[in-house]
Amino acid sequence: MARFSAFLDACVLVPIALADTLLRLAEADLYRPLWSVRVLDEMVEAIEAIHPNLAGGPARARGDAMQAGFDDACVTGWEPLESGITLPDADDRHVVAAALRGRADMIVTANLRDFPSDVLGSVGLEVQHPDDFLLNQLDLEPDLTMASLHRQAAATKRPAITTVVLLEHLAKCGVPSFASEAAHQLWRGR
Repeated sequence: MARFSAFLDACVLVPIALADTLLRLAEADLYRPLWSVRVLDEMVEAIEAIHPNLAGGPARARGDAMQAGFDDACVTGWEPLESGITLPDADDRHVVAAALRGRADMIVTANLRDFPSDVLGSVGLEVQHPDDFLLNQLDLEPDLTMASLHRQAAATKRPAITTVVLLEHLAKCGVPSFASEAAHQLWRGR
């Protein structure tokens, strides 16, 4: 059983390499992922805005595959909590409400300023940038994390990539410190 649960904000699920890494680490049971239908809808909208050619199916299929792969990840019943939450951006209240309802230990988001740690701390939640979250996973479970990265690279077929190339993609997805440290681990292991 996973050690803790992390609510994944839509922004960390949009870049495919980052989302795949986060989900593969969850598959390795390093943590339990959580999200809501609203977060998945935001993910789909963002993917379709960035890649209009994926509109009308492929982006939605990605969300459906996530739901099927992690059948206990989707948090429901969070709506009554939303109105009692105060954040700099009211549109982000649903994330905190769902994280609370799902009993998440933390929220993983690239939008740290929208989730002040003093507000989240007062309700027993932590917030982490995906770079820090992944660095922590690498620190806690280096072998499992590196094995997950190798599997992810091996599973990427169009085009085929190496783990080194995957780490380059991850650096561009907003987790450069993790990519750098994983590259060091990769070279140490050779």
